Amino acid sequence: MKKILIISYYWPPAGGVAVQRWLKMTKYLPDAGYQPIIYTAEPETYVAHDDSLVAKVHPACQVIKQKIWEPYKLYAAFTGNKKKNAKFDGMISADKQPSLTQKLSVFIRSNFFIPDARAFWIKPSVKYLTAWLEENPVDAVISTGPPHSMHLIALGLKKRYPALPWIADFRDPWTKMDVYQDLHLSPAADRRHHRLEQEVLRKADKVVTVSWNWQKQFAALSSRDDIACILNGYDEPDFKDFKSESTEDFIICHIGSMNKDRNPEYLWKSISELVIQDPSIAKRLKIHLIGAVDYSIEVMLNKYELTPYVIISDFIPHDQVIRFLQKSALLLLLINQADNNLGRLPSKAYEYIATRKPILAIGPKQGDISKILEPISNAELFAYQDEAGIRSFIAQVIADPSLSEGDISMYSRENLALQYTQLIDQIT
Repeated sequence: MKKILIISYYWPPAGGVAVQRWLKMTKYLPDAGYQPIIYTAEPETYVAHDDSLVAKVHPACQVIKQKIWEPYKLYAAFTGNKKKNAKFDGMISADKQPSLTQKLSVFIRSNFFIPDARAFWIKPSVKYLTAWLEENPVDAVISTGPPHSMHLIALGLKKRYPALPWIADFRDPWTKMDVYQDLHLSPAADRRHHRLEQEVLRKADKVVTVSWNWQKQFAALSSRDDIACILNGYDEPDFKDFKSESTEDFIICHIGSMNKDRNPEYLWKSISELVIQDPSIAKRLKIHLIGAVDYSIEVMLNKYELTPYVIISDFIPHDQVIRFLQKSALLLLLINQADNNLGRLPSKAYEYIATRKPILAIGPKQGDISKILEPISNAELFAYQDEAGIRSFIAQVIADPSLSEGDISMYSRENLALQYTQLIDQIT
């Protein structure tokens, strides 16, 4: 078997969407003749913890864990946040206005922890893996980010082993990320981010990303014509026993974090008007928001008098997410109202598609999300301010919550892993 070293910060028991891509890819690599060797961090605590994913690690995976120092304790002490797993990013706020210390912490994180809060793990990892590779040669290295520190670890190995094939896998952009402009970077920090990004893009043997628009952006940034796009997807076994449960409640569900850029005012306004127009809807309506929710969204829900219908749940394990999807009648897919959102394809979109339930998406009509949803009969994409269209679609689903049909296998994790093996074969 070819041995593939995969450098990933996120790995079970870490939970959340960032784990899924390579947890699922490595599930199918062994049958194709590749042994995955995972190099990952062993933090003091996980921002999201999901023990249910541990059992889904393929037995053929060799997992190497190394301790990592992260600034969470410093951040917690500085901001007064007592949570052990306090996020060191400041992109989602539970308060009306972030405090001065929170704003300052974002500035420090952005300008002194480059490219991210795992920067202090780069040199120890390069040192450890350099020694490890002397005794354990591999056929290729794959780094997956963010955090983009993982790419810098692979870059360090590439400098020591120039002939070792390396794939840089970008689940999100780097300097073209839609929140990059919110980092309040100094000119010097901005230049350093761009310099490091360029070095990774130039020296990786292959660069992969997860949407067609981002593929074009990376091609323009790197002046390369070989940037690959391999989508995220859904894993068929996760939905093998999936059954849509019909309940008296009409449950609208959103899975994942909702930051201030995913605050769809015209959606909330549309739902509010439907409730006013039809009291029977008010009796049945529930809105489940599963994940971190920005304060601005709670304000908007209160403005449109929807708070009594809303249930906000913090992070839940992936197997429980599937359970929520079974009970839901309508699934929300929200694309950030921000620059560079044309390539944003939330991973949840593929699992939504796998349920075959109605999907209400809000985002740019010219974005890649329109291409993903086009063949799905009961999914509709609306512009951010298309209040009439959104309201009409919700009413239509209430009247007829039919399931979609047709072939969706192009989004299966197994087929996407096959695409990855073909890419690995090209460079090994």
